[in-house]
This record gives sequence, structure tokens and C-alpha cells, in this order.
Amino acid sequence: MRRIYFDNAATTALDPEVLDAMMPYLTEKFGNPSSIYSYGRETKMAIETARKSVARILNCNPGEVFFTSGGTESSNTAIHCSVRDLGCKHIITSPIEHHATLHTVEHLDKSGQAKLSLVKLGKDGHIDLVHLEELLAGSSEKTLVTLMHANNEVGNLLKIKAVSELCEKYSAIFHSDMVQTIGHYPIDLKTINVHFVSAAGHKFHGPKGVGMLYVNENIKINPLLCGGAQERNMRAGTENLYGIVGFAKALELAMDRYESDSNHIKDLKQYMSGKLQEQFPGVCFNGDTNGSCLYTVLNVGFPKNDKSDMLLFNLDIAGICVSGGSACSSGANSVSHVIKAICNGRSETMVPIRFSFSRHNTKTEVDEVVEKLKELV
Repeated sequence: MRRIYFDNAATTALDPEVLDAMMPYLTEKFGNPSSIYSYGRETKMAIETARKSVARILNCNPGEVFFTSGGTESSNTAIHCSVRDLGCKHIITSPIEHHATLHTVEHLDKSGQAKLSLVKLGKDGHIDLVHLEELLAGSSEKTLVTLMHANNEVGNLLKIKAVSELCEKYSAIFHSDMVQTIGHYPIDLKTINVHFVSAAGHKFHGPKGVGMLYVNENIKINPLLCGGAQERNMRAGTENLYGIVGFAKALELAMDRYESDSNHIKDLKQYMSGKLQEQFPGVCFNGDTNGSCLYTVLNVGFPKNDKSDMLLFNLDIAGICVSGGSACSSGANSVSHVIKAICNGRSETMVPIRFSFSRHNTKTEVDEVVEKLKELV
């Protein structure tokens, strides 16, 4: 059975060119980067070359780039170290963050290490910047603001420069989960007053199990993982050598192809949106779909009835890969915290499905999915 993969916000296929770049380090160049002999020196050089490549693309210093196991570790490090090392006793976040952020800040709140405040959401689920400033102005303690650049379920884009300016105005630490935007947009970290940024390679056709944490050179934190001097004493453990090489290559390819890929994917998203509106009169779109939103994500609400209740599972049986929520709950059949937060009770009357696209998807696939949806709904 032919499969159609429309869950690229969960993970993407590894690019063949990325695999080619990784292969030497999976085979003959297997040395431990911490070793002093030639095998170790050549792999250490590969890591530092990857670091310089990532820094060049993101317009930051190589010394600000630390490789991790992925977005979850990066976000955890940024948040925990902000409280432990930078003295943040107040955390401001939103109710629609990825659980890597939400569960971390909730733990810190419950354990009494930091007080938690949730910023209000405005129309279509965007962050209420007026309320954010009120929270910052009313805080008597050093504050961490942690807000994702793009929501992974509905695609809403944060006004990141406006948030960074507010953080600068009130001397707050700013962390942004950029897992859904790095590799999909040109990012210039020199133009954003941000202290921490999280990224993950598998979101832009790189390997799984590797990510990046940007740490602004103007702050100093201690390692979250101890036991070795890797990553300039910031992350203990033998480096994921081939993952790091693959991360850098995938980011380079993504930015080289940005214009053509983004135009292709935007066209697909608009095409599917139009087809769904044409074929399903009761359909709605969650988030700011036609406004400030990821071009890769289309979150669709189908009217809830006996047929649509099992829509995710029936699409899976038909070989169509989509999700009802975040990347970490793909295939789950419960309404996500994001949909509940932004839909104001409407979540009980619809079945949300997230379609997310990549450079490999086609209009033919969209047509096939729409036809299958007509059978199922």
C-alpha cells in the first residue's frame, strides 16, 4: 500500500545528501573526538567545522553553539540553568508551549524553585504582548521568558523581535524554542535579543537525536550534564559525531533551498486549504492559518460526528500519516492542550487534524488525501 506522509512537523525524511555527509563518520572515521591521536583529531575537526557552519548560517559566534541530543534537552538546559545559574525566580510562558517547556516550568513551579505565570492568548492564539509587558513590569524578581518561535501544532508565529525588545526593556532572560523555524526560515541571531535558542536536526531533513542550544556569549551558565569536558565543558558525554555532521549539512541544504522549497510548500498548503473548504462546508482552520503562521503546517478542524471520531485511525489504515496534536503525540486520539487553549470550548465539537508538509509532498498527494477524507467524513 502506498503511504502518504503529511506529518513533517513531527519528523522529516533524512536527506540523501545528509546521509552521504554522515557516512564516513559511521564507517572509517570512527575515532573518539576526545582522543589525541589522528583518528580523534579528524573527528574533532569535523565537529568544529560543523559548529562554524551552523554559526555562519545563524549569524552568531561558534562559541555560542552547543550540540545536544535535541530540542527537549536544549530547552531543559536553558530553563533549568536560567533558574539555577542566572537567578531567575519568575518564569513567564504560554499555555500552548511544547511539553518540553511546559512540563519543565511546571516542575520548577511545584518544587518552589520559581514562580510561574502564563501569558494570555489573543485572537487566533497569538501571544498577548500587552499582557506580557504587564507581567514583566509587575515582576519584582529576575524573570525568564520562554516562548516558542512557532507553535508546533497550529503554526502561529511569535513576534519574536517585539518579545525580545520587551525582555531587554525589563532585563529579563529570553529563551525561544525555535525547533519549528530553524531550518525553515533564515534566522539572524545578531538581530534578536535572545539568550537561549533550541533547535532539532530531524525537523529539517537531518538526523534524529541531535540538536543545538544557542547560548548568548553575554551570559554564563554551568553544565546540566556533568562527567566530561566535551562541548567546551558544557555537555558531558561522547559527542554524537555523525549526528552533528548531519545537522550542519541539513541546515546548509535547507537554507540553500529555502526560496524554492518554501514557495513549493506554501503553494501546497494553500491548495489543500482551498480543496478542504470546497469539499467540507463545516471545516475550520485552527490558529492564524492565513496570517502569521508557519507555511509548513495546516491544522484543520472537522465537525465531530460518528464518522469523524475515528478519523486519525482510519487515515492511518488508509496509509495516510497525519497527527492530531504535537510531534510527541502523533497518532494520539485525545484533544491537545494547544487546541483546548485556543478554541474556547469549540474543541469539543470538532476533530483537529494537523497536516504538515515538506519539499517531497505533491498536489497529487493532496488530491488523494482529500478524496479519502470524503469517503471517511
